[in-house]
Amino acid sequence: MSAGGAQLVEHAARVGRQGGVHLAIGLGPLRVAALEREHAELGRDERGRVRDAAGDERVVLVAQSMGAFTALGCCERLPVERLVLLNAMIPLPGETPGQWWSNTDWPENDGDLESFFLHDVPPEIAAAGEQHARPEADIAFGQPCGLERWPQVPTTVLAARDDRFFPFEFQARVARERLGLDVIAVPGGHLAALSQPEAVTEAILTPISASSSSAP
Repeated sequence: MSAGGAQLVEHAARVGRQGGVHLAIGLGPLRVAALEREHAELGRDERGRVRDAAGDERVVLVAQSMGAFTALGCCERLPVERLVLLNAMIPLPGETPGQWWSNTDWPENDGDLESFFLHDVPPEIAAAGEQHARPEADIAFGQPCGLERWPQVPTTVLAARDDRFFPFEFQARVARERLGLDVIAVPGGHLAALSQPEAVTEAILTPISASSSSAP
């Protein structure tokens, strides 16, 4: 799990304990698993770790950015109660991450790590995450989304208002076109789980509404 996912889960656990409901990996009757895609495909050992963390309990599965491609496969293997996409690359069946950029008309911009991802992340958090940073393997962008249709799982799409990598309006359009869903706005940039964990956790815990449904 990435530093962002770990911080999100840690805060969710704290909020859950205060509210009488446990929301974190390894705690209570409802768990939050936070995923980011870091490898070409979710290998057997990785699937096992995710499955062991979830156990047999209901799961709210949270996927950020390219993690959406991984999360869809997890929905077939875990007792997922709800899928939450955060600043996510929403895939179509059979689409590869490499194809996604042109297929969605992503508004490419010039920028670097600082300007795209770390502009609103506290410096101490950014420094702590450096040990988790690694370049994405090229093969990851050629692996197709293996599902024939979107999982029949209630889905919520969260989009950060100040995301410079995936602008809010872009995310809103893709969610409408691909899932028929409106996005729920949260504060922060692309790494909102790092910069705004409280707000993101609150959005994850918000009851299912008109912006959450079983996508087609």
